[in-house]
Amino acid sequence: MGLTLISPAFADDTPIPEKYTRLGRNLMPPLKWSGAPAEVKSFALVIEDPDAPSGTFRHCGVFNIPPSWNELPESADTAPGGGPRFSKNDFGNARYDGPQPPKGHGVHHYHFRLAALDVPKLTVPDAAGIEIMWKEARKHALSEASLTGTFEVQ
Repeated sequence: MGLTLISPAFADDTPIPEKYTRLGRNLMPPLKWSGAPAEVKSFALVIEDPDAPSGTFRHCGVFNIPPSWNELPESADTAPGGGPRFSKNDFGNARYDGPQPPKGHGVHHYHFRLAALDVPKLTVPDAAGIEIMWKEARKHALSEASLTGTFEVQ
């Protein structure tokens, strides 16, 4: 079956609840995965909005997720240290920042993509953004899974 990614907060191709957006509480939604290859050494995750007016907007990047993990709980980006690393997002923050599309811009699609990697740690500079981290992660991807949430400001 392969690697799969789900969220207990919303189903694939359905709206992301407002509490997980910048218009709500801006909490990172919980994520769970299964079906990782046996040889996985770490995971990396990105959350991107390809519908942004200026092109793909990156909301979150997480890497060096331990291979024994099969979930990121709600608000994983605010958990005490010692966990995975967060890349700087396009808002300029090394954490999750949820959807906040322009009012009346239509439905935006937020792609949550998880990669199972063949390396225990990615080495990327602290100042590196999500795009750089994800390019490095994809060089080591054994498999990938995705989940899409939607959001619109009327």
